[in-house]
Amino acid sequence: MPANAMRTAPSLTALALCAVGATAVVGCGGEQAGSRGAEERVTESTPLPEARARQVADAWDGSEAAAKWHEGYHPMGEVVRLPEGGLRGEADERAYDTGNFDLRGHLPATPREDGEVRWRSGGSLTVRLVGAPKAYAALDRDSGPGPRLTVTGARLGEMTVATSRGPATVPAWLFTLEGYDTPLERAAVSPSELPEPPVEPVGQKLPTDVLAPLGGLTEVAEDGRSVTVVATHGSCDDGPAVDALETSGSVVLSASVVGATDGVCTSEMRGEKVTVKLDRAVGDRILLDAFTGRPVPYVKWPGISWSGS
Repeated sequence: MPANAMRTAPSLTALALCAVGATAVVGCGGEQAGSRGAEERVTESTPLPEARARQVADAWDGSEAAAKWHEGYHPMGEVVRLPEGGLRGEADERAYDTGNFDLRGHLPATPREDGEVRWRSGGSLTVRLVGAPKAYAALDRDSGPGPRLTVTGARLGEMTVATSRGPATVPAWLFTLEGYDTPLERAAVSPSELPEPPVEPVGQKLPTDVLAPLGGLTEVAEDGRSVTVVATHGSCDDGPAVDALETSGSVVLSASVVGATDGVCTSEMRGEKVTVKLDRAVGDRILLDAFTGRPVPYVKWPGISWSGS
């Protein structure tokens, strides 16, 4: 499998990703990749990344799970749109990034139980609406000191969201911000429930220089020819790498750590954005994590976006 990953940011922010996927990352309070204990766990029965990626692709391509995935609403981009022209000044940007909001107004009741997701390419899906208080709570994540954004009201409208099936128009809460002429938009629907994966996650702890879980998807290029994901690494290595196995129905991403060395290392795992170039546009193919055997979820960098339920 070709090494077609390109790191885009050196060691950005430490993430609490020690429990990503089904198995904890080796190195989070355990053995650092490249240590003697880690090497001893690599046996003849250890699945090599290439074989594991092929196993995941073969299980998903043409499966009932894949069909269910293609029928659902799965965001692959932000579900929040800032007011036109963006936020004004560093204080407001910091308030938004930290989730410091004040509510000084009335949040309306949800006018109906269900809404409709409509894809630009055709097709629609009826989904249950998320109420304004829950959507606001997803924004208002911090009650600490510092600058704050003030919400004075909300109304139900629509916004466009990038999804696994292309752009879609979805119901959205349009929150009025004090001092702004246009609203902050927040999707009023939750992603569809993930299908039961047709392949089991890696059932054993592996050194991260063999295979590691991904932290999520942060961006798909406008032309679809590259994706940016969060990968993890420790303090005694050269950083993460991500390879891609492309098939007609899926893109399986295999993350690992390169340049692991022995020595005294801190136990935390760091998240780093890695851009993976593809041979062709991702299109409606499913992005899969070789480690977990599951679709790679969209996350907001550096914090994780609310997905609802």
